[in-house]
Amino acid sequence: MLEQYKTIMEGGTGEITEKKSRFIATVRPVSTEEEALAFLEEMKKKYWDARHNCYAYSIGLNREFTRCSDDGEPSGTAGRPMLDVLLGEEIYNVAVVVTRYFGGVLLGTGGLVRAYSKAVQEGLAGSRVIEKKRGITLKVTTDYTGIGKIQYIAGERNVPVVDSEYTDKVILKLLVESGAAEELQKAITEGTNGRAAIEKESELYFAVLEGKVYTFEN
Repeated sequence: MLEQYKTIMEGGTGEITEKKSRFIATVRPVSTEEEALAFLEEMKKKYWDARHNCYAYSIGLNREFTRCSDDGEPSGTAGRPMLDVLLGEEIYNVAVVVTRYFGGVLLGTGGLVRAYSKAVQEGLAGSRVIEKKRGITLKVTTDYTGIGKIQYIAGERNVPVVDSEYTDKVILKLLVESGAAEELQKAITEGTNGRAAIEKESELYFAVLEGKVYTFEN
């Protein structure tokens, strides 16, 4: 299991023009090969009048499903360069289709490789790329005298407080990176002189985007 990895939060598009040929890249987050193939069919229908709809995708944290296609372009000039961009950026669970409208001027092998690669880069630039980190939710129960110290410790380490409950006691749910969980628990125990009860609740992936915390099963 990866401790952290990049993926697509929200797909986007990008477009370039090379010698009158239009290259339109559409990026989509996918979690299964079926989703990737359905996305490809969707793009083929949308751009039914285009000369080529080349694609690349990589699915699974071990890249179990990684495929690409030149869709009629000279072998190795489209699909593989597109896939190389995804792999080079270390992005997982992503599919991209680059649609080409031929402009009447041949680009040559090198020109095609550069154009398809650049189109994918533009598509990624138009998408929301996030970094998911493996984390643990900790349920921390304390009395009111300990809450200030716990909030200080969490804030000092940029650990999000994802939920809180105030009754006769205080329950805080903290979301911490897996590798930092043990040190955080030790700091809270020492900071509250052992008055805080700490319970591990669940393991999950999370990402922080524009100050907001998102959680994921994988």
